[in-house]
Amino acid sequence: MEYINEKLIQFNNYLKGRKVAIIGLGVSNIPLIDYLHDLKAEVTIFEGKEIDNIDKKIVDKIVNYGMRFSFGKGYLDKLVGFDIIFRSPSCLPTIPELVEEAERGAIITTEIEMVIELCPGLVIGVTGSDGKTTTTTLIYEILKKDGYNCFLGGNIGNPLFTKIGEMLPEDIVVLELSSFQLMNMKVSPKISVITNITPNHLNVHSSMEEYIEAKKTIYKYQDENGLLILNYDNEITRECGKDAPGNIVYFSSKNKISDGYLVDTEDGKIKVCENGLRKHVFDTRNMKLRGVHNFENACCAIIATKDLVKKESIDEVLTEFKGVEHRLELVKETKNRVKWYNDSVSSSPTRTIAGLNAFALKNIILIAGGYDKNLDYTVLGKPIIDNCKALILLGQTSDKIEKAVNDQLKKSKKEFPIYRCDTLKETVEKANNISIKGDIVLFSPASASFDMFKNFAERGDIFKSYVNEIVK
Repeated sequence: MEYINEKLIQFNNYLKGRKVAIIGLGVSNIPLIDYLHDLKAEVTIFEGKEIDNIDKKIVDKIVNYGMRFSFGKGYLDKLVGFDIIFRSPSCLPTIPELVEEAERGAIITTEIEMVIELCPGLVIGVTGSDGKTTTTTLIYEILKKDGYNCFLGGNIGNPLFTKIGEMLPEDIVVLELSSFQLMNMKVSPKISVITNITPNHLNVHSSMEEYIEAKKTIYKYQDENGLLILNYDNEITRECGKDAPGNIVYFSSKNKISDGYLVDTEDGKIKVCENGLRKHVFDTRNMKLRGVHNFENACCAIIATKDLVKKESIDEVLTEFKGVEHRLELVKETKNRVKWYNDSVSSSPTRTIAGLNAFALKNIILIAGGYDKNLDYTVLGKPIIDNCKALILLGQTSDKIEKAVNDQLKKSKKEFPIYRCDTLKETVEKANNISIKGDIVLFSPASASFDMFKNFAERGDIFKSYVNEIVK
């Protein structure tokens, strides 16, 4: 019998003829234009960019469809009187215009919230300050390997709202979810993962408390059958277990927990701990990914999928997986065995610290610095001194990182060269000039990219192009 998604039919019927606002013409919202036009909704597009900076094909489509639009300065001034508003993740629900519309009775939602609400199959969601993409990708690849029809979305993959009609009850949706996407959601995935919570995006969120509360939404609306996977070593995520409505499984690499999953750094094995007894699950020495943080990501993937797939599927994916681009990605190894790594995704100090700790040798030339997200950089000082032989800085956060290192040097007699550069190309040239046989050059900015680049991916791509051009 052909499956009929009654919830989707009801939602589509609700949209017909309604006043609908789309805020932001990012990747997730663009497919909504065609979808809502087909439903004959009364659509208005709001976008902060000026019309000359918007893709002409998209503008032409909006005009041809007869949709209203408001672009550029003051673009939200006419956000009044809508039945439902699809906001982009970058447009937080706390802005006054959205708060006022919500008070008038408008539904404020996102493309990804409606995917979770209307998907007929199982939804697995992953959030955290670090490790989201790797964990999400591992879960997705394990499920695919076992034969499931899967959909990958959220921060990675493709927009999924227009794919809901293709989804069946036996399908699985795997989502990477940011704090911006999670804010004010009224639904949670059945299986949820929080890899960790550390200070991040404090240039956008009003406080650390707001950031934490956004992350908690990933489990807030679970029922008693939900599963929440939490990092026991992270104080904030450990505390999340106290108000979770469903089942909780902890993982740890630092504590000898009696119940949960343990990454044993002494023998390199992931173990399940039940009633004080430990059972071997997987040997991380078989993985191509390195670093305890990646072993923790693998642990999360094991817990999320173990009741859904054969163990062989888990083992095969964890053994074969080479990692996600821009995450400790080996770019080049020279003839004199200097290894160049692209870790452009590291946009916070904690990410960079994890990257530094992934290498056994302490001969790292670190390239760091970028856009300032109002984070604490004092924590970087000791890890840099302990793991690096030199530091090359660029961007807005250079002063903060250099101060953290110099403050640490005052406690140490170690000589430590610090270089300043104006461009990313200059940093590659400098690292190439000072590196010697067996060194590691690690590009791990500990900062966002927006002072010089569109995003971390563009930053990483440009770094790789310079390495391939300059390094012989």
